[in-house]
Amino acid sequence: MALKLQAMAFPSSHKIFSQGTISSFNKPFKVFMASCSTYSSIATLEGDHMTEKKPYHPAKAPSNQVTHSMPPEKSEIFKSLENWVEENILTRLNDVEKNWQPQDFLPISHESDEQFYEQVKELRERTKEIPDEHLVALVASMITEEALPTYQTMLNTLDGSRDETGASLNPWAIWVRAWTAEENRHGDLLHKYLYLSGRVNMRQIEKTIQYLVGAGMDPKTENNPYKGFIYTSFQERATFIYHGNTARLVKTHGDTKLAQICGTIAAEEKRHEASYIKIVEKLFEIDPDETMLALADMMKKTITMPTQFIYDGQDHNLFQQFQIGLELIVLKIMVTLLNLWLESGKLRN
Repeated sequence: MALKLQAMAFPSSHKIFSQGTISSFNKPFKVFMASCSTYSSIATLEGDHMTEKKPYHPAKAPSNQVTHSMPPEKSEIFKSLENWVEENILTRLNDVEKNWQPQDFLPISHESDEQFYEQVKELRERTKEIPDEHLVALVASMITEEALPTYQTMLNTLDGSRDETGASLNPWAIWVRAWTAEENRHGDLLHKYLYLSGRVNMRQIEKTIQYLVGAGMDPKTENNPYKGFIYTSFQERATFIYHGNTARLVKTHGDTKLAQICGTIAAEEKRHEASYIKIVEKLFEIDPDETMLALADMMKKTITMPTQFIYDGQDHNLFQQFQIGLELIVLKIMVTLLNLWLESGKLRN
């Protein structure tokens, strides 16, 4: 079901496929010259005409945002958990030297030209049989992963657990940076694989990623770490399911390497999910009332996927096209996690 919903977001007629789309980017070359007198007036040379260029604003933006909903005294709870995070969460991170890297799954560029070209040829042969709708699902996964800067930014809005300096040795901050570093490999690998496949229009996809990162996200977590870690628990479960489904689909069409890639990413999403679930369980243990209120609020608002502001430069309603179906998936994840917390005894108690 997830696949079909994502395919609705990028129908096969959309300009993500490589055939016959390059000409759509053949537009007049632009040169931007900043004015010395004001930021709001920038001269733009387009063709033979000078026009006034407005300051950048995201293509899509949220409304009615709430900030800093956690009572200030609750920050002490997260400070008191620093040793617990070091002993129970940071230990879940993999050793960088032993971790997989994108190059492990890709043609080796530093080998001889002949070997490299042969490996690329083999990759392209494998992807030939993958249907467009499955590639669309893979593109959706990759775009979501490539918006990683937004997710790190979101985690660093959380009161009591943010990285205050950018290189803080606080265990909460170390976790966010190390989690980001592990996640960064996902989008990197999928991006390179799709590029080498020759099946999709990478410029159109890269433009969509830039729009999405520039727009940010509004998870409605309100700078509140109780709500923030509940949100990430759901989000990691969603990406685990999605990558796992994609692995099974591409495997049926013969690309076992791509199936291995998606399965490997899914396994890491599962490991990350377990870390966030453990944090929420700990919050239920030491502050059940506040955690329950946060959970109830997030359930009432429903979990919004991080691609809510996705835009490709043409269609402002990409997310709305598959939002109803996504809500069904989120509902299933809600039930799964609620049962998980009930089984652990944290929510029941």
